[in-house]
Amino acid sequence: MIKKLLIANRGEIALRILRACKDLGIKTVAVHSVVDRDLMHVRLADESVCIGPADSKESYLLPSSIISAAEITGADAVHPGFGFLSENADFAEQVTKSDFIFVGPKSETIRLMGDKILAKKAMSDVGINGIPGSKGEVSSDIQENKKIAKEVGYPVLVKAAHGGGGRGMRTVDNEADLEEAIKLTKSEAKLAFGNDTVFIEKFLQNPRHIEFQVLCDNFGNAICLGERDCSMQRKHQKVIEEAPAPGLSKELREKMSKLVTDACKKIDYIGAGTFEFLYENEKFYFIEMNTRIQVEHPVTEMITGIDIVRQQLLIASGEKVGYTQEQVELRGHAIECRINAENSETFIPCPGTISQFHAPGGPGVRMDTHIYNGYKVPPNYDSMIGKLISYGNNRDAAIRRMSNALNEIVIDGIETNIDLQKKLIIDNEFQNGGFSINYLEKKIKNKNG
Repeated sequence: MIKKLLIANRGEIALRILRACKDLGIKTVAVHSVVDRDLMHVRLADESVCIGPADSKESYLLPSSIISAAEITGADAVHPGFGFLSENADFAEQVTKSDFIFVGPKSETIRLMGDKILAKKAMSDVGINGIPGSKGEVSSDIQENKKIAKEVGYPVLVKAAHGGGGRGMRTVDNEADLEEAIKLTKSEAKLAFGNDTVFIEKFLQNPRHIEFQVLCDNFGNAICLGERDCSMQRKHQKVIEEAPAPGLSKELREKMSKLVTDACKKIDYIGAGTFEFLYENEKFYFIEMNTRIQVEHPVTEMITGIDIVRQQLLIASGEKVGYTQEQVELRGHAIECRINAENSETFIPCPGTISQFHAPGGPGVRMDTHIYNGYKVPPNYDSMIGKLISYGNNRDAAIRRMSNALNEIVIDGIETNIDLQKKLIIDNEFQNGGFSINYLEKKIKNKNG
């Protein structure tokens, strides 16, 4: 069993990891930047180490500082959380070579699934289809690229092979714009991800975003914990997530669960991971695999009763997955609203001091957050300050509880997106379910004229 864990992250996920450690009797080390010394998990950890200034490039994104902190505190494991270095294969490799346990998959697996072209090929080998497009990197021959795009059919996406977060993607509506789009996307990818490899794929008009959660151990066991619908998005950033996906049949769920667990065994995956798909006309198209814990993991925990972070720590400690596939049962429905320190209309981040915070409560309500009265939200990091989760015996009950919770929550002193979440949760299209990833963008565009 891991004895002392270094938490290489911040905010609500760092606090979530700390709580799982306390549950297992694991001592904790919190690393933090100068502006994060008052974070809740820093206060609660057994030890804390300041690893640098506010700029994440000089703190949370600096592997040498994190590994040094692990060495001086005598930690024997590192949990990367999500974001920052969580999907950095070089970091995972450095952690392992420094004789620490990396709570996550092997570096070579992260590297494989971090390359979207190689990942699509690996999935194709086990019968999981990707979106139609180029077989690999676009060539330097623009005529060949135009031929591929024509065969796929416009509109197409020019997409970076590395990276994520909605960056490195460009929609092309016609042949005349293709060459320039490739140049711009290659330049953007090089700047953002240090790699300018791009490929072409079909742009699906109205897909849903559905993802499958997996847990795998070092003994060849792999289970799927069902799926989540993450279609309520703005600029490829998720706003509301729910589990299970509305309208998905039991037969299709079981089919996809079998495919993703087979894929995990094929690539020798270890730990928690998520397969992301676009779903249109009752067909799934593989996008990518996230080789880490997800922001939206709580909705899966609520409908399965399985503590995913706890399982991560046990698997990293050398234990088997604590459940068989037959023991995984989806019960009820769960919804998660991401609470951001940002303006509900402009989406501009709004850092500042929280003068009053009241978390909603009652049956089926969960609040994952690191904020408290007097906490200063810094301007240096992602604007998400918490996740509000509701659970009910069915989707309607979960929606009602979420609506009530959004009306109860109080966060004063800063602007938040709670007003937007209140509107979305009672929106007719949301209540009906089955909307596409384009719905929120179109809704905002129509409102703004």
